[in-house]
Amino acid sequence: MDDIIDVWTQYLSPTPPEKRSAAAENVFRNYGRLNWYHDGTDVAQMLADMDRNGVRLAAISGEPAHVREAVRRHPDRFIGEYHADPTDIMAAVRGLQEHVEVYGFKVLRIEPFIWRKPPTDACYYPLYAKCVELDVAFQTQVGHTGPLLPSETGRPLYIDQVALDFPELRIICGHIGWPWTEEMIAVAWKHANVFIDTSAHVPKHYPPAFVHFMKTFGKTKVLFATDYPLLPFERVLSELDALGLSPEVRQLFLRDNARRALKLD
Repeated sequence: MDDIIDVWTQYLSPTPPEKRSAAAENVFRNYGRLNWYHDGTDVAQMLADMDRNGVRLAAISGEPAHVREAVRRHPDRFIGEYHADPTDIMAAVRGLQEHVEVYGFKVLRIEPFIWRKPPTDACYYPLYAKCVELDVAFQTQVGHTGPLLPSETGRPLYIDQVALDFPELRIICGHIGWPWTEEMIAVAWKHANVFIDTSAHVPKHYPPAFVHFMKTFGKTKVLFATDYPLLPFERVLSELDALGLSPEVRQLFLRDNARRALKLD
């Protein structure tokens, strides 16, 4: 399959020694990718990696100026994600609107652990409302944190309340919700507007309940993602065959569910 869509990748800016964080380094060290945290994303290398593995589109977030430039240069390969800072709510709302209307971004990404506020905190709600108004998706980190920061904000049950309050908001929950994956499955099953992506996890470690979900009653709810460069495309894709996905489920997972969640048609 040569038209895969990866819904969670990162544009990493180079991190000089004086600005490196032990909390951030922890996750890259654990994945054996510490050099990427230090050196940043090489867009040419990323595109070559995408081409080699049949990844046609990648949703990408990071420092807005860098993501804008990547999207401007390669609009047929990158889907811009606006990574909001909710500490200045109205600036974040205006920034989201600008990036959608001017630069064509299609996703708002918030990782609540960075701000130590759960997804139900009032600071995020104007951004959710703006997503609905602009008809763009909201993507968030769900599950434990790789960086050395508290994981409580990643409990999937917070998403249950957000989905109740914003039934028109398309919500993509990254990192399969582990170790609360069954809780995440329950929330995604309950709400038509909630999806799960597989970023930062390799197929051989997907929990059995998650594999069953993606093959059966959740086959339209799971989206392929790597968290590149944290995980290389080839490592994740090379393990898919062992899951025994049917051709229908494989196509839904690798492409069609993302098209629907991101409204790419």
